This record gives sequence, structure tokens and C-alpha cells, in this order.
Amino acid sequence: MARRIVIALVVALGITLSVLYVAWRKMSTNNKPLVVPPIEYVSTTHPMNPGETLQAQDLTLVNWPRSNPLNGAFVHVQDVVGRSLLYPVTQGQPILDQQLAALGSGIGLTGKIPQGMRAIALRSDQVVGVDGFMMPGTRVDVLVTYHQDGSSQPITATVLENVEVLAAGHQTQPDPTGKPADVDVVTLLLSPQDAEKAVLAAAQGNIHFVLRNGRDDLNAKTMPMDVGELSGGPPHHAMARRAAAPLKPKPWVVETWMGTQRTTDSFH
Repeated sequence: MARRIVIALVVALGITLSVLYVAWRKMSTNNKPLVVPPIEYVSTTHPMNPGETLQAQDLTLVNWPRSNPLNGAFVHVQDVVGRSLLYPVTQGQPILDQQLAALGSGIGLTGKIPQGMRAIALRSDQVVGVDGFMMPGTRVDVLVTYHQDGSSQPITATVLENVEVLAAGHQTQPDPTGKPADVDVVTLLLSPQDAEKAVLAAAQGNIHFVLRNGRDDLNAKTMPMDVGELSGGPPHHAMARRAAAPLKPKPWVVETWMGTQRTTDSFH
């Protein structure tokens, strides 16, 4: 009888240990951290510059944490092939849609022109006042000095304000070291109407560019300036208009009395 009891206890202990082992294995498996596979984004195999067109041999896939997805990134290489870069990219950097020119927009500078806008190059005898500090991305005002209505006195007027510089000379990106460059041709980003105004101003006289703070978006609303105002006097063109206006002669007045009635007549 005692032997049977011992055997039963041993069996019960074995069953208990087996159940505990199975439960421990199950709990250990549930406590393991869940491994989330990374996202694969399209990147370049080497550094590339603005204006370059992406080819299949330039592209690869890089791992990126799935917990931190990138807006505008690509997961298929074929979605990027044939697109041109607007900005420089480094090796291993995921390519974003906003870094690429729109499909069919061309390469180089044309890819940086937004829809509905125009790029126009204007020449100046070196950039007045900011020679060497004109860089792509800066904001400028455009002034023109010309002669009005055959007058011998020049007039300077602001024709465009707060316009973006697309290129300074042949440079479409700021120098990474901040080195200034001497330029006499500046390419501006303008609306079609402002482009017409710029062409007309360039045909009338000398163009000048004035650098402004990129955060300053207020219009100055200045009036044209001529030589007479440099010394604090009245505008020369206003004086010329007053001098050119003929003086009106005073009319002759004839007074007539008929009895107690009086009449007056004016003759010029």
C-alpha cells in the first residue's frame, strides 16, 4: 500500500513539473520583444549634385526604422529613375519627392521653376552694392535708371520687389563654403507679368539689383528719384512739367449797365 502511495506521489510530481515547464516556456516566448522589420527606402550609392538625372546604377535600397517613416520617400527604384535632382544628396540618404524635379520638367535650372512661373536673366554692370554676395536663394529688388520723355535728367525707379534669385552667373546653388562670387548676370524667378516688366525695364535703361533681408516681405512703395532730389530739392521732372505748362491769360471783363440792371461779359 505504501508503495502505491509513493508511486502516485512521484507521478503527480512529474505531472506538476511538466505543467510548470510548459507554462514557463510559454511565458518566456510571450515575453520576447517583437522584431519589426525595417522599411527599405530608395537612396543613392554616391553623392550627387543638383541637375543630375538619377539612373538605376545610381540607386539602392537602405534600411530605415519602421517606427520613424519618412514623408515623400520612395520604396521602389523604378519610381525614381529618370527624375532630376533639385538639391544635393549624400550617399545613403533617402531620396524625398521634394528633392526631385517634376516628371517631364527637364533637367538643370528648368526643373527648379514652379508651374506658372518664369525664369529670366538680367544683366547689370556688376551687382550694385552687393557685388560678390549675390547667391541663389537670396531676395532682391530690381531698379532701373532711365531718361523719361526725352529729358536729359535720369530717373531711378524700383520696378520689382522681393524677387528670388534662381542663379547668380552660372551658379544655381550657394557655395557650400559661403565663398562670394562676382557676377553681372542674375537669373530671377518671376511671374509672367513681372517678366514682361523686367524686359521692358532692361530696354529702357540700366538695371541694378538691391539685396534685401530674406524675411522682409514688405513693399517699400517708393517714388521714382531724380537728380534734383539728391540735394533735397523738388523733383526735376515736376519742375519741368510746371515750366512747360503755359500761363493762361487773364480774361477781359466788360460790365454793362442798362438802367438798374448790370451785366458782365468775359472775353479770352
